[in-house]
Amino acid sequence: MERLVTTSDAAKLLNLSIQGIHYRIKKGQLRSKKENGRVFVYIDEQDINTNKLYNNTNSHSYNHYEEIIKIKDEQIAQYKSTLKMVVKQYKNEIKRLDKNQDKMAKVFKSEIQLLQKAFNEMRSIYQIEHQNSNKIEFINLDDFFILMKKYGKTDIQIKNIILQRIKVGDKRFIFDKDTKYLHILKSDFKDLI
Repeated sequence: MERLVTTSDAAKLLNLSIQGIHYRIKKGQLRSKKENGRVFVYIDEQDINTNKLYNNTNSHSYNHYEEIIKIKDEQIAQYKSTLKMVVKQYKNEIKRLDKNQDKMAKVFKSEIQLLQKAFNEMRSIYQIEHQNSNKIEFINLDDFFILMKKYGKTDIQIKNIILQRIKVGDKRFIFDKDTKYLHILKSDFKDLI
């Protein structure tokens, strides 16, 4: 007569581990049934009695240990296989990261080179502008008055010349509205005589 029991009950009745029960189910040595996600095993009363008899003999103990070793060997083989797969994935990921790191290093290197070129270009432009700005000389208002007086201009005429030149936008006369300061570029001003 058969009984339907849980895997843990079957393990107790047959004096096996739960792994041994699952191994026998997998190998077709025990019939099983799955209900609501749980596995149940059909146990014959004769198997239980036979198992009790075999438990007292050395041959059964030896077979029992052989089966346990066989199950453990299968598990070890499965773990080794899984470990090989994980190691392979790890190595592939390391290679992928190394390639990406090399690509990123090349991109950063090219960006740095572009920035260096831009910096050098800006520096050369600044140096040219700076050199040109050093060539530009200014004179103060008193010197302008002295120069204009050499050409025979009166104070009123000189003031009118300055106001007129600022109004027409003469680049030699730069009036800073914020500081109220007049910058006069150095020139011979012969066109104003």
